[in-house]
Amino acid sequence: MDIATLPILPAFLVSLVTLLGYCDYVFAGSMLNRPLVLAPLVGWVLGDINAGILMGASLELVFMGVVTIGSATPPDTVTGSVLGTALAIMTHQGVEIALTLALPISMLTQSLKIFIYTLRSSRMSKAMRLAEQGNYRAMERMHWGLFFLLAIPMMLVTWFTVMLGPNAVRQVLGYVPQVVMDGIAAASQILPAIGFALLLKLLWNKSIIAFFYLGFLLSTLFHTSILGIALLGAIIALVMTQNGAKPNKNNPTDDDGEITIYE
Repeated sequence: MDIATLPILPAFLVSLVTLLGYCDYVFAGSMLNRPLVLAPLVGWVLGDINAGILMGASLELVFMGVVTIGSATPPDTVTGSVLGTALAIMTHQGVEIALTLALPISMLTQSLKIFIYTLRSSRMSKAMRLAEQGNYRAMERMHWGLFFLLAIPMMLVTWFTVMLGPNAVRQVLGYVPQVVMDGIAAASQILPAIGFALLLKLLWNKSIIAFFYLGFLLSTLFHTSILGIALLGAIIALVMTQNGAKPNKNNPTDDDGEITIYE
């Protein structure tokens, strides 16, 4: 393989986008790790920002319900989104391939993240000793070192995949029968619904069932835009929050003599 034909600079720029995604924790959870942010940046550095925006919106729908709770390690949305978008743009295959590639990539890199997290956990005892000693400078150095212990391997994965992946992906796609490609395209239309279902499973509550069907009716019967439904939902949530936290000034005690703070 001629080294002059390798996309070294694009691979480096895409790996920087991966680094930015993992900097989400550095900037206090500013949502830099979301596909809606990363995919347009990948499209920008690869010269096709329109495709990046489309893929970012589609991938965000898929990964919308993916959250980190406690010690659980969900699929790696950062590397999955970056590589899925990059390979789809470089092979000119569109949103369907981005969705298809992002999911298995995120699952594979999830295993790498678990291995790295296991290595990082071995430094916990030393971090506790440094905290007891009040050695904040050493703690800061440890935090940065453990951050790059995760970020650098993921950057390298992105780097080598972008450099060596497009031709391999293009060759593999060339051997895939058209009926399989059609199935992938159909599946890509279902994946956003799965993302919504995962998010709804986290939020589902008897008190919001009526509002869920209200939004569905507004969209289906009255052809209300998603933005309009979202704004209406925000107004309803604001009104309910304000009315639900009103102090009961007229009757500060209940029948048992206990103070009633809220209605």
